[in-house]
This record gives sequence, structure tokens and C-alpha cells, in this order.
Amino acid sequence: MTFDESDAHRDDMANPVIARCPICAETLSVARLECASCGTRLEGSFALGRFHSLTPEQLEFLETFIKARGNFKDVERELGISYPTVRSRLDAVIRALGFPSQAEPDREAERRKEILRELADGRIAPDDAAQLLEKEPAR
Repeated sequence: MTFDESDAHRDDMANPVIARCPICAETLSVARLECASCGTRLEGSFALGRFHSLTPEQLEFLETFIKARGNFKDVERELGISYPTVRSRLDAVIRALGFPSQAEPDREAERRKEILRELADGRIAPDDAAQLLEKEPAR
């Protein structure tokens, strides 16, 4: 076996890094890093990247999405899911990575529109509508 083959073999045998403690479910940190080539070791407390917060299913979806270069039709075809499911899963990945998704502002806008419709229909008083709109998160 050549050096390159042994490295590939070692990579295949490596366990995936987990982000949560299997006992208490709290976030884990990495305590030691080691270079497979020269043996250099670094010890300390290293944070895992944000992609470690994704579930295996979300990682699989993200890999497919990237291979498809963001083309929803190709993702639909590859995973055998509908356009709304692709969009929903993408929004879930975006939120899991700590970014706001486009779906959330849409819900806020719909809620504001509903308040204004109720006001226009006379179902709520102007003061009540103003109070409800003030409670709505700002965009």
C-alpha cells in the first residue's frame, strides 16, 4: 500500500465528528487536533463550525443542493421531492446554520396584512390595530 493509499484508507476509517454529547446533548468542543502527516498536535478548546449543527439529513440535502448548483428542479429530481419540500428543507438548513430564512419575513408580512384587513373590515379598532402592529417584529 502506498502512502497516498494509506491516507485514503485512514480517512475512510475515521469516525465522523459529532457536535452533541451523547450523554447530556450539550455542545461538544474539540480538545486536540493532530496532523496525520507530521504528527504535530495542538491542544486547547476548539469550537466546531456551524455545519456541525446540521442533522445527517440536512447535510445530505445540502450536498445535493450544492451538486445541483442550487437548481431546484435538479434537487427535486435527485431527491424525488416537490418544489415546496425543496424550499422548506432549504429554509430549515438556513435556520439551522443561524441565518434568518426568507420564510420568516413572509409570515411577518402576512400577519401585518391580516391585521390591516381586520382593521379595514371593521373587526378591530384603529387603536387595537396600532397596538398589534407595534408588537410585530420590525423588518
